[in-house]
Parts: sequence; structure tokens; C-alpha cells
Amino acid sequence: FLQEQGLLGTSTKEIAEWLLTDERIDKIFIGEYLGENDDHSKEVMYAYVDSMKFSNMDIVAALRHFLEGFRLPGEAQKIDRLMEKFAARYCECNPTNTLFTSADTVYVLAFSIIMLTTDLHSPQVKNKMTKEQYIKLNSGISDNNDLPREYLSQIYDEIAGHEIKM
Repeated sequence: FLQEQGLLGTSTKEIAEWLLTDERIDKIFIGEYLGENDDHSKEVMYAYVDSMKFSNMDIVAALRHFLEGFRLPGEAQKIDRLMEKFAARYCECNPTNTLFTSADTVYVLAFSIIMLTTDLHSPQVKNKMTKEQYIKLNSGISDNNDLPREYLSQIYDEIAGHEIKM
């Protein structure tokens, strides 16, 4: 309808820009749409994520920025597609970052941050994850090597103190 009325362009980049900037659009709808598996939705999602600048941001700040514009969809495959693209984009924006050996490391760490957020801040979770458990959860995620313990400890403390809104 919006395209028929000339209010929205037809290119994936224009649609992505609209999803990013029009605050009237429901964030749940945006997350569901971006997570779809059809070619057009994936192209829009790629354009959406590629428009984000994560340069010189730590991973928690980048993840917060990434999740500001939409709510994660409920379906695991949709979340997976979004997180995979986030990880690739984060690495593109930070090519000199020596902490992460690959986008796979960023992907696994980002997922663990989302799990930690849910675990620490959901009232349904009675037994909260400890810092030690979080560090163990992330052992070997960097091409079978561990990320620095202090780094994971900082992530834990930041998430414990400041929930990521999802």
C-alpha cells in the first residue's frame, strides 16, 4: 500500500531505512519481518544491519544498538539469521579487533549475552547464572581458545547491572 501511494520506495535499502527510522512501526513486527527466510526479507535484513555502524564499539554496546529498533522474534531460526548477520557486520566494522578470531566467535558470544540477559533479568528464572557459570559457558568459543576471563567478567557485570531490552 505504501509503495502504491509513493510513500515508500521499492529497493531493499529504502525499506530497511524506513524500518530503521519510522518509529510508528511495531518493533515486534520489524523483528519478525527481518527474521523471515524468503529472499526479499533477507535482503532487507542485510541492508538494515549493514546500515548500522558498530566501529569501535564493544560487543555489548553494539548488541544494545542492534536491538534498539526491533524485538527479537520468537522463532529460533529467525533469531539465528539476525545474530549471524549481526556478527558478520560487527567484524566488518572492527577489522583490527584482535579479541575475536572470527564472526563465529562474535556470534556465539552475542548469543551468550542474550541468554545471560534473559537469565539474570527474567522473573521466571529462579536460579540465576553466576559469573563463574557464565565464564565456563563461554570457554573455548574463540576457535577452541578462551576469551580473557576479565573480559567475560566485565560483560557479566555490565549485563547484571543494565539489562539489554529485547
